[in-house]
Order: sequence, then C-alpha cells, then structure tokens
Amino acid sequence: MSETTTYQAPLQRPNGPRPAPLSELPDRLPELAARHAAYAEREKVLHPEVAEALREAGFARHFVPAKWGGHEGGFEDYLTAVTEVSRRDPSAGWCAAILASLSRMAAFLPEEGRDTVWAQGPDALVVGALVPGGAARMASGGWILSGRWPYVSGVHFSDFALLAAQVPLPSGRSQVRFLLVPRAAYGIERTWDTVGMRGTGSDTVVLDEVFVPEGHTFLQRQLATGRDPGGAGPACLEVPHKNVSGLTFAAPVLGAVRGALDAWTRTTAHKRAAAPSTQLPSVSAELDLAHSSAWTDAAELLLTRAARDADRGLLGTELTGARAQRDHVVAVDLLLDAVGRLQRTGGTGGQSLGAELQRFWRDANTAAGHAVLKWEPAARRFGSARLAVPLGDLS
Repeated sequence: MSETTTYQAPLQRPNGPRPAPLSELPDRLPELAARHAAYAEREKVLHPEVAEALREAGFARHFVPAKWGGHEGGFEDYLTAVTEVSRRDPSAGWCAAILASLSRMAAFLPEEGRDTVWAQGPDALVVGALVPGGAARMASGGWILSGRWPYVSGVHFSDFALLAAQVPLPSGRSQVRFLLVPRAAYGIERTWDTVGMRGTGSDTVVLDEVFVPEGHTFLQRQLATGRDPGGAGPACLEVPHKNVSGLTFAAPVLGAVRGALDAWTRTTAHKRAAAPSTQLPSVSAELDLAHSSAWTDAAELLLTRAARDADRGLLGTELTGARAQRDHVVAVDLLLDAVGRLQRTGGTGGQSLGAELQRFWRDANTAAGHAVLKWEPAARRFGSARLAVPLGDLS
C-alpha cells in the first residue's frame, strides 16, 4: 500500500565557506555514501547525512550561474564526481547527478524564478519530473497545477520541484512547460520499490491546486535547444539538453560497474591468497577481469569524450549531438556486458544478498533501463544525422 509523506522543513543549508568545485570532491563523501548504502537499500531513501553531504559537496551549485553564486561548472568534472560517488553507492551517485542536472534546468527559468530558487544561495536542492504529468488550468498570471508525478529522485530532501505539464493557452492549444513549485506545496507518496537503485527515493510528487506564476515556468523547447546558443551565457547552459542528458544516467552506471570491479577483484584476490600453494590459479579469472575492465575503460573513454565535447562547445550541431547521445547509450551497453560477466563469474558468494557485487549489478541494470538510454532512438538519430551530410563532406 502506498504511503504519503507530509511536508518536512528542508535540511538547513551550511553557512560555512563556499564549497570547492566538484573537481575537488571531498574524500569523505564517497566513504559516507558507502557507510550508509545498506540504510538506503533498506529504507528506499538516502540517509539524511548523505543527502546533506551531497549539498555540501557542491552538486546542487555545480551548473548554477555565477550571478547566483554557482560554479558554472563543466560536464567532465560532473561525470568524474558522480562516478566516484556511485562507485561506493550508485543510489547516492544517481541523486548527486539529478541534483546537478535539475539545478542546470532551473537556470532556464525567467529571472523571477531564478531569484526564488536561489534566494538563500546556490545550494537549493531542485528535483523534477521530465515526463509531463498532472493537469493545469489557466489562471490570471499563470496556471493552477494539480496531479501526480512519479519517479522523482531525491524528492525527500528537496527544496523545489520542476514538474513538466501540458498547460493550456488562451488560443485553445497547449504547450509543455516546466513549472516550479516549492517544497511546502507538494506531498510525497511512497511508491518507489524496485530491484535496484533502491536508495534513490524516487517517489511520487502529489499536488492539489497549486498556483504557479508564469515567471516560475519555462518552455520545454527552451531546454531542448539550449539558452542563447553562441551568446554570453554560461557555456554549460548552451548545450541542448538531449545532447547531455544521457550523462546524467550513464555516470551512475559507470560508477556502479567500477564498484563491481572493485568488489570482484577483492574477492578473487582473497580466494587466491587462501588457496593451497599446490593449486594452480584460475586462468579464466584473469581473462574475465581483463574483459570486464577493458569494456569499462572503453565506456569511460566514450563518456569522457562526450563530456569534453560539451565543455568545449562542440555539441551544437545535430550530428555532434547525435554522436554524443549514441555514445552515452553504447557506453552503457558496454558496462552492462562488463558487470554481467562479473556477476556470472563472481561465485556463489557474489550472489548473496549481503554481497556488494550483486548490489552493484542490480543498480547498474536498473539505471540502464532509463528511457534516455534506449538504443533505438539514439541509433536512429545518429544514422539520420550522419546520412544527411552531403557526400562531398563525408570523410
């Protein structure tokens, strides 16, 4: 049976010095995530200390414009930091990725909305739903929003939610907008109960007749095209969302498989050390490790190239954006092959519900099921873009 969580005041924001950029991720955070991974798995939500540590580490402010105190950070640093957290607990890494990505989305709000989100500083935790849900009706100066939005990761520690909805226009037509609502305006229904990524707390947001002024909304197509391409805005906002959204969900998979490699290697090395000196070491273990680590490295190279291209402003064309999207998906396919081999060869101990290996395997496969990481749309987009290039320009 579902359970509704009533409003609780958000965690207090730290008043200390400005957090370092994600390129200087504190060692404490991955260790803290690992320590509380069992809690997150059991309670289906991050431990409060981990949620606050994500805020303190600067994930929320990473893409926030400098005008509001943010770092205007890059995608490669984002990829690296999310991967490191996910290597110890993929659920924590997933939430870290979401918090950074949704703050980037909040930067597409009009000035009024941005002033609201970051009134108390750039570390506000914004979550969201990208699939239109709920219902909206016109009101003077905005819309009345109500309904349900499932799968909102990190919602239990949020300060705001950006919710996609079809909103009506005076012409009788409608358009998809993202609407900003404060934490006091929505309830949370406990609906998240999956085989993997259990600690993300991706529960359902519930609204009942909430007024959202137009200045707290933006069009979906603004996110799709990027803000002021080639203009003076932060470079991290100029990249069309579909060209980088795959990084948000691929980075936790990369971290999960890195964690699986760590767990598998520790277990196998321990078995070898404990074996009688007369017993020859298993050659198959060496082959399995070589395969899985090579596929993981290859996936990381693809994701790093895509992130660097985003940072260098090279994803502005349909072809380069399509290649990045293709690479996000191919990287995840390689990672699933790697972690699948590790799980098959990890021995009976690796199948235990208390083993790290099976948790990383479950998390990687669950994360890979996200709609953004589906192969056919990415492949068709790339193929169409590549075949549209005039023959004389092909090399």
